[in-house]
Amino acid sequence: MKDDAVPDVSVVVGAYEAMPYLIRCLESVESQTLGADRIELVAVDDGATDGTAEYLDEFAARTKVPTTVVHQPNSGGPSGPRNTGLARARGRYVFFLDADDYLGDEALERMVAMADRAGTDVVLGRMAGRGRGVPRSMFSRTLEHADVCTSRIIFALSAQKLFRRELLVRTGLTFDEALATGEDSLFTMEAYLRGAGVSVVADYDCYYLVGREDGKHATRRGDHRDRFAALTALAELIARLVPPGPRRDQLMVRPFTVGLLQQFGPALLGRPEAEQRERLRLAGAMTGPHWNRGVARRIKVGERLVLECVARGRLDLLRDMLEFTAAGSVPEVVRGRLTGRTRLAYPHFRDRASGLPLSVYEVTVPDWSGDRRVTPGVPGPLPGRILRRARREAGRLRRRAARRPAGLTRKDR
Repeated sequence: MKDDAVPDVSVVVGAYEAMPYLIRCLESVESQTLGADRIELVAVDDGATDGTAEYLDEFAARTKVPTTVVHQPNSGGPSGPRNTGLARARGRYVFFLDADDYLGDEALERMVAMADRAGTDVVLGRMAGRGRGVPRSMFSRTLEHADVCTSRIIFALSAQKLFRRELLVRTGLTFDEALATGEDSLFTMEAYLRGAGVSVVADYDCYYLVGREDGKHATRRGDHRDRFAALTALAELIARLVPPGPRRDQLMVRPFTVGLLQQFGPALLGRPEAEQRERLRLAGAMTGPHWNRGVARRIKVGERLVLECVARGRLDLLRDMLEFTAAGSVPEVVRGRLTGRTRLAYPHFRDRASGLPLSVYEVTVPDWSGDRRVTPGVPGPLPGRILRRARREAGRLRRRAARRPAGLTRKDR
């Protein structure tokens, strides 16, 4: 690639204590079928002490892929090196590659072709796991244009995607270095919402997530306070960019279910009471402005009840819900004879003293009662006696109206 040529893709790799995983990571960049002349690599040594810095310099000296290596003091997280690399990127697209993961050989070629064909600003490539789990539901089929709200892509908010650099420059989008965790979710969600569409490449393993034997994964950074801060920031971003209504409600499902719910699992029962109450207090910044009926009805009953107790600040009710789940208890399915509604009888069902309304127990999305699949109830026709009573009342009103003198108003009477 000539010095003044614009590469198709700038691959940004932030590396800290990345050996020996970094070796395969960089080899996967070299082996891309897109070709070395269409790629640039920007590698940032974030103050590593395990030989990462030396290996990056060695790689840059011998590879055919134009490579820039930046050495900087440790920043404390992935946001710093990613932002450093992004500031030096020149490609039409940017791909953020973690130093312990690697690419499939055809990954960049397929994703660039998709973005160019569809005119979209973000491309998700199918992931595969190597010693760890990966998200799968959003990769059921290849899509040139995936709807952010109705597809599953909001459940894939990691940074390992192809981003059109023009979008990032135009919006000034960077990773929030003030967040100890969850910075990639914030970055990716904003790119989804402010970009010109999202595509999905589902017919090829583009990205391999590697489970490190030493367990030093970036996703395990921070404590519960850091996670509440990140979740609140994500909810606030959605509220800022999407007007109130069904689309916002659907997007809010993400931070509430893949995020807040994890802070209130059965393991909470074993934590000190002071921490339990602190978590309820921290959750208020998110539930107060953003938890509503529209969001709640898009969530399964058991999860909804936990979140409802959290939103109400009711630690007593929350403990009952968690103990029910921890014990492996199965809620009874209750079908309304008159209304046709289906409810799951979790703790405090029909307990007026709890303050929990019956609507919180209603099945509004496909759910489970043990191994039994439960679908939302479909209100059917009213029973005959109810219809007959309604007809009699309607007839009585018609007869009364017929006896009134013409033109006589209520005031005249």
